[in-house]
Amino acid sequence: MTSLRHAIDSAATLLAEAGIDSARNDAEQLAAHLAGTERGRLTLLDAPGEDFFGHYRDVVAQRARRIPLQHLIGTVSFGPVVLHVGPGVFTPRPETEAILEWAVAQQLPARPVIVDICTGSGALAVALARYLPTARIYGIDDSDTALEYARRNAAGGSVQLVRGDVTEPDLLPDLDGGVDLVVANPPYVPDGTFVEPEVAQHDPHHAVFGGADGMAVIPAVVRLAARWLRPGGLVAIEHDDTTSRSTVECFEGAAVFEDIVPRSDLAGRPRFVTARRGRGASE
Repeated sequence: MTSLRHAIDSAATLLAEAGIDSARNDAEQLAAHLAGTERGRLTLLDAPGEDFFGHYRDVVAQRARRIPLQHLIGTVSFGPVVLHVGPGVFTPRPETEAILEWAVAQQLPARPVIVDICTGSGALAVALARYLPTARIYGIDDSDTALEYARRNAAGGSVQLVRGDVTEPDLLPDLDGGVDLVVANPPYVPDGTFVEPEVAQHDPHHAVFGGADGMAVIPAVVRLAARWLRPGGLVAIEHDDTTSRSTVECFEGAAVFEDIVPRSDLAGRPRFVTARRGRGASE
């Protein structure tokens, strides 16, 4: 165990020198992954063999080159679920769990219809299915690679995955007026914004950046929500921390929403806007 501790200490130092803020966490996560155990049980392991240390040096070197931790271990935790992720699909962030927490706190029908727009790996859809097993949930994305991951993550569950471009105004007309909840984590980072190498080099550009002001997709999501939601139905859309007001204005401009509320994540940053479709509203 002294050798393992030393290897993890050395890895944490190397990762910190590479500019990784979570260096100690990542060093321990990689060790736990290779050892087939949980991070909190590393101190209980028998001394690993030399093969372990060779593999460990390799993956630490990859992490130091800013390959995402989640790509190296193949999974990411999101709310109550563990999702498969890798090259070609957006890695869900803890900040998006704020939408999940809001959604499961709402009063929904016994068998709600839910749509996760820009589902990516299926994060929100699969997590909501875990909390709401009687729900009928759709996950929509226009990336074949993302949908492959989402199918793997949704396997054995009730989530229905649909390939579709959410900027198409006539998308899924069969849902019109019949949806109880819409959630969306669309691409919203303004073009040209600095992002960490893990994002710039490994997350799909198409899933991260939302045009010059970050608002290229959000108005389309609002229009879909206005069409799909039943009267009284709810919607939550994640946005860049610079575009909370612009997102609120999109809802206000649709003229069918009420109870429009900008909300923050656990770090206090503006993160998403929620709204309710008015019961007496007509488009």
